[in-house]
Amino acid sequence: MDANTKSTRLHYGWVVVAITFLVLLVSAGIRSMPSILILPFKQEFGWSLSGISSVISFGIFLYGLVGPFSASLLQRFGIRKVIIISLAVLAVSLSLTPLMTSLWQFQLLWGLVSGLATGMMANVLGVTISNNWFVKRQGTVVGLLTASAATGQLLFLPLLSKIIVEAGWKYSVYTAVAAILIVLLIVSIWMRSHPDEIGVPPYGASELVQPQAIKGNIFLAPIQALGLAVKNPTFWLLAGTFFFCGFSTNGLIGTHLIAAGHDHGIAQVTAAGMLAFMGIFDLIGTTLSGWLSDRYDSRKLLFWYYGLRGISLLFLPIALTGDHMMLMIFSVFYGLDWIATVPPTVKLTSQEFGKEKAGMIFGWIVVAHQIGASTAAYSAGLLRDLLGSYTVPFVSAGIVCLLAAIMALRISKNRVNKTHSMNVT
Repeated sequence: MDANTKSTRLHYGWVVVAITFLVLLVSAGIRSMPSILILPFKQEFGWSLSGISSVISFGIFLYGLVGPFSASLLQRFGIRKVIIISLAVLAVSLSLTPLMTSLWQFQLLWGLVSGLATGMMANVLGVTISNNWFVKRQGTVVGLLTASAATGQLLFLPLLSKIIVEAGWKYSVYTAVAAILIVLLIVSIWMRSHPDEIGVPPYGASELVQPQAIKGNIFLAPIQALGLAVKNPTFWLLAGTFFFCGFSTNGLIGTHLIAAGHDHGIAQVTAAGMLAFMGIFDLIGTTLSGWLSDRYDSRKLLFWYYGLRGISLLFLPIALTGDHMMLMIFSVFYGLDWIATVPPTVKLTSQEFGKEKAGMIFGWIVVAHQIGASTAAYSAGLLRDLLGSYTVPFVSAGIVCLLAAIMALRISKNRVNKTHSMNVT
């Protein structure tokens, strides 16, 4: 009997998706917090924008670098155990943040520890959940879980910005710690790593499936997967487009939009609200992107996503100097496309390298994304210090997105299908 079609009970995979959505929501909200801490830290500690940006840049880089290894650890030790440890480490890191007095301490707590902990709960977690629990609707699941990052900003940034303005930045950190502890309790009670643990088949399957064991050393396996990937032109095209994706999203807009708004007289809470507004539309856009990637050519989807994002970024300097309505238009247009690139990129990765290696290889593609984000986070802060404006970083990001759109079409559909057939054989 097909447990998914013959039974009216909700498949537990959707419960796992809901819990994972919550985990990624909180993790992404905390990962985006430095964008609202830039101005308070400049005022309280006298740190330069480039100095603060260097910490954010390092954290973003580690957040991505952990990805390939987190895929291996999630499969070896189980999703539940890895998430519990990561949330506990993140809670300790945030709890110590109000005690810091020097930039190196910020680097240790937010650049190193927070970067590693949140990296274990990044996009690779969503891919692992999709592969473990679902045979059907994988694109929709990846899109929904990817969208949780935007929802995290939607819920956290306006609230935490308001707390900073009214009570100080330390209380915003305490609020984040409380959210982590609540999620930690939920994961401890209800999260399951694989459908085999509760004796049900994955969603869309009719038979039980045993967990796929990681063969060999858990730290060498991701490196071996990278060795396979670098010989494939599709990997470089996906990694290259994802580099530009990171360069134009969390590294640039996610980190610097509030500071850029401040340059033009926009209050921090208002600018944070704009980021949250983007989050609303990205929740729609990324979830829809997952649905589309189950049905249409992912290469063409990436072409449109990157092309439209490039146009919106070229418009941003004009929007910042105009009225709030122009910035609202940018927020809607850009928000729909914020991380809609993830589901089709995951789909192309799975087609090319197969389900077993998709998590680790996508993890390396995310590394490229975070290198791009890290580059933008630091360089935009440095250019702002040197030029007194964010115009050059915003225009540059728009141009590279247009380049990424062209690169997406260079991925050959025939080559993807042929290579995947060879891998299966």
